[in-house]
Amino acid sequence: MAGAAAVAALGATWPKRAWAQNALSPDAALQALLAGNTRFVDKRLTSFDQDLAILRQNTVAKQEPFAAVLSCADSRVPVELVFDQSIGHLFVTRVAGNIATSEVIASLEYGAAVLGTKAILVLGHSNCGALQAAMSGKTVPGQISELYASLRPAVDEAGGDLEAAIKANARIQAGLLATASPLLAGLIKERKLKIAAGYYALDSAKVSVLG
Repeated sequence: MAGAAAVAALGATWPKRAWAQNALSPDAALQALLAGNTRFVDKRLTSFDQDLAILRQNTVAKQEPFAAVLSCADSRVPVELVFDQSIGHLFVTRVAGNIATSEVIASLEYGAAVLGTKAILVLGHSNCGALQAAMSGKTVPGQISELYASLRPAVDEAGGDLEAAIKANARIQAGLLATASPLLAGLIKERKLKIAAGYYALDSAKVSVLG
């Protein structure tokens, strides 16, 4: 994780936030995500009621996202919709299999240390193609197989159960974020950040937090 280590080393030189971050606690930030998902499930979204022109205007020069999400790249998981959030509310990173690569860790470090995100949710989802491919181990085109090594611990833990592998992977990647990055680990210790793993069920649209 040389990239993440380099970012952590530079953390002290990053500019301090020049604007007031929202006052949510890490626990409240996670609850705000889940409350938004409940609205999404109930088909009573509020984010579309906000004036997008004003939101764009207010976020041209700065951003103040209250939470970050590491999601799979799957098109069936529209993160802002799933959590009923609009422009400037979420700091989202996406990669197939929602794996914590060095680049992803560096991005989430920026979100937490500079932008002030209070919670990071690693979001796995049902019927994840990346986990399916990693479990089958079949020949795939291009560089898709590069994902397998990062997903292998979850595959080995799950013993052939796809849903178990998806949930295990979300927990493993969340644990990696919390331990591989000294910067994020320090924020957790100071109770300025919470990292959790979640599971999005495509059929019900419900997000559950994994223990």
